[in-house]
Amino acid sequence: MAQPLMPKATAVWLVENTTLTFTQIAEFCGLHELEVQAIADGEVAGGMQGLDPVANGQLAKEEIAKGQADPNYRLELAKPTIPLPEARTKGARYTPVAKRSDRPDAIAWLLKNHPELADAQITKLVGTTKHTIQAVRDRSHWNTPNIRPQSPVLLGLCTNDELEKAVHRARERLRKAAAESKAPAAAAPAAAPAESEMPAAENEAPSAEGDGPAPAGDPPAADDAGSRVEDEAPAVAAEEKTHS
Repeated sequence: MAQPLMPKATAVWLVENTTLTFTQIAEFCGLHELEVQAIADGEVAGGMQGLDPVANGQLAKEEIAKGQADPNYRLELAKPTIPLPEARTKGARYTPVAKRSDRPDAIAWLLKNHPELADAQITKLVGTTKHTIQAVRDRSHWNTPNIRPQSPVLLGLCTNDELEKAVHRARERLRKAAAESKAPAAAAPAAAPAESEMPAAENEAPSAEGDGPAPAGDPPAADDAGSRVEDEAPAVAAEEKTHS
């Protein structure tokens, strides 16, 4: 349940100016019933100036009247008539003027300790621009000699939860990118085994005698016999002529 501004001061005013029960005031102001009773007894918030919730538009007179008539009635906070500013969901974080000079120090710290963060994440965390981030990274920033890396959490530029969430998202993004890069390599088919240049049968020596051509230096036996017959024929003819 929404609570009024300055609940204790509002409780002081309601105790002093209405006949509402302690329970009704405690529920409306978000306090404990014993604390409201201590306020009525002067033990708590002594000397505190009461705050009129009717004057500042947080409680209607009709609500007070209903509550005084029925002790079980729960007071409802009046809806604000002034339009509230819309919350910014996109764009860089607004940085107070007093803290803008600390942004280069925070950027240097993030670049050094969390290089996995993208420039867009640093822009959102610190409330800066990508141009400033690049200037700090390549040391072309006009105040480079005076930049001292400091945590943006300690500088009050962001909360620790916001920093941890940004780092977690950056690491998840890198993990998914690494997994996707390994997937195509694992899916590629294995290379076919290289075929031998010559069949095994051609490389093997003949297994039986007579297979393949005869050695180059050995003439055939038939040729040797024929040459001996031709050489002996004239000698035989001469011997026969002598006997005759």
